[in-house]
Amino acid sequence: MTSLDSPDTYPGIPDLTVSLDGGVLAVTFNRPDSLNSLTSPMLDTLADTLTRAATDPRVRVVRLGGAGRGFSSGAGIGKDDQITGAAMTPEDVLHAANRAVRSIVQLPKPVVAVVQGPAAGVGVSLALASDLVIASERAFFLLAFTRIGLMPDGGASALVAAAVGRIRAMRMALLAERISAAEALEFGLVSAVHPAGELDAAVAKAIDTLVSGPAVALRKTKEAINAATLTELESTIGVESQGQLALLDSHDFAEGTRAFRERRSPQFTDT
Repeated sequence: MTSLDSPDTYPGIPDLTVSLDGGVLAVTFNRPDSLNSLTSPMLDTLADTLTRAATDPRVRVVRLGGAGRGFSSGAGIGKDDQITGAAMTPEDVLHAANRAVRSIVQLPKPVVAVVQGPAAGVGVSLALASDLVIASERAFFLLAFTRIGLMPDGGASALVAAAVGRIRAMRMALLAERISAAEALEFGLVSAVHPAGELDAAVAKAIDTLVSGPAVALRKTKEAINAATLTELESTIGVESQGQLALLDSHDFAEGTRAFRERRSPQFTDT
């Protein structure tokens, strides 16, 4: 495998492909059979890639997307994730997700999230950490944490509230409702929604505008808007992490994941 220190290439891993062309660093979640469920190696590779891109003058814009039908179904809790060992521990995934979100927000270059289908769990965090969220009419957003006895993480509590306000954020997080692309646009959760057949062209147009734009002005603009709207992101990640680590040891989380795998309703006991 090519080293991250190579001057010419970004290696990625099989589950997270990376390519650089014409100033655009394309980073793609590549587990389409699980709607791009996320593992700690994927999230750590994303963070490593963006950390390197931050000082690479060849990178002007990052395109973040998912292979197949979805953007990301969130942290992997399915049987395949456990059998392969790819997800490691839930704690590993939590810490890696926080690191990945920070790497997007802190990157001094624009990040465009392309959401052609489902974005769920920490997949929502990664999309909303981006600077533009361009969605297909087939996309939807779902904070499903409470369905398995968990709470939002990856900075979602701050990122969603910054985009849609407290009341709508509570609705998404507490009720775990599926938010359609049209509703997401109305909420202010996404930058734009396009017919599925026109999504790629719309994304290319936005990226072309950014690639040819003034890099220093774009960087300073991103810094200023994030400084105004994400002032509580770091403290929120701390509160989320403390709460989530406790919940990961709970009976309700064990029951929630069993119910998910068995495709039944969980029987929570508040323990």
